Amino acid sequence: MSVVDRRAHELDTIAAVLPMERRDELAELLTDQDVETLRHLVNEGMGANTLDALTSDLTYLQAWSLAATGKSLPWPAPEALLLKFVAHHLWDPAKRENDPEHGMPAEVEHNLRGQGFLKVTTPHAPDTVRRRLATWSTLTKWRGLTGAFASPALKSAIRLAVRATPRPRKRKSARAVTGDVLAKMLATCSSGSLRDIRDRAILMVAFASGGRRRSKIAGLRREQLTVEPPIAVEDGPPLPSLAIHLGRTKTSGADHDEVVYLTGRPVEALDAWIDAARIDKGSVFRRVDRRGNVSKRTLDPKSVNDIVKQRAVLAGLEPGEFSAHGLRSGYLTEAANRGIPLPEAMEQSRHRSVQQASSYYNNATRRNGRAARLLD
Repeated sequence: MSVVDRRAHELDTIAAVLPMERRDELAELLTDQDVETLRHLVNEGMGANTLDALTSDLTYLQAWSLAATGKSLPWPAPEALLLKFVAHHLWDPAKRENDPEHGMPAEVEHNLRGQGFLKVTTPHAPDTVRRRLATWSTLTKWRGLTGAFASPALKSAIRLAVRATPRPRKRKSARAVTGDVLAKMLATCSSGSLRDIRDRAILMVAFASGGRRRSKIAGLRREQLTVEPPIAVEDGPPLPSLAIHLGRTKTSGADHDEVVYLTGRPVEALDAWIDAARIDKGSVFRRVDRRGNVSKRTLDPKSVNDIVKQRAVLAGLEPGEFSAHGLRSGYLTEAANRGIPLPEAMEQSRHRSVQQASSYYNNATRRNGRAARLLD
């Protein structure tokens, strides 16, 4: 077995916790020590979202280092390499118009773009650069080493680069997918095709489970679902109930399994998809090709975002105004509009920050309040 094949096999052993559709590519880019670090973190109970983000950053850093220097990341990284990373990702668009050598060199950019790592044609967002440097710093510390991440020169370089590349802050989703918007999207999923059945289940589960992030929806597995006793209601038959076990997260602790519940129509929509696609184990949401064949591979998180936009188009809405994150913000906005107490909504959304969650409630209260209707 080759070194790359061995790494791919080792990555497979943590795939249940960290779904990685680009396993073979990761096996070539990451070193043995990188893979061993990831395996250790899985065993120590790091949250899947945190581990996924860390792996993504590490893979990008390795790809960039190979493209920019011809070598894997050095540990610890010299200050000059950190400054090079900043210079390659935070540059002045105005200066680049007159100086093609300014910013990321063309050959490095072509290399990263060809591998699918680089998609933007503008400077990177400062927060993205800071996050990747923080990941680099964290991995350095885990190796028992000290880097130059706190050096005055690096801090100054980032500060000056941010000033030279002003970027307006953008919301993750311009509009929240509230109940009325969701209803319009769901109305486009009525043909009875496998794709419609799947998309209906994705939209309903993502919204009703508290606005789950697209990575959680794409990575949902059959083994995470358990049937709960039906919920009795006064004016009709009992409603089906289902529990989704989210497992450990970065805020839940190593021994705590977070759970959210689905009731009624979302359960029926999910059951309809599972039955139609004949899914008895593994990934719940999968690709459906043009012939209506269901793939064995899990759906990519980006596809969840694409589905939201596609359904917006079919519903006669502006796709640029909506994204998968709109389901998360929409859940809390809708909860506020319906008068559901914030703590109860947060139990389902699993928000840990009251300040962040309450912002949706404050906006809804202000919009519907008397202060906004003085001339009504």
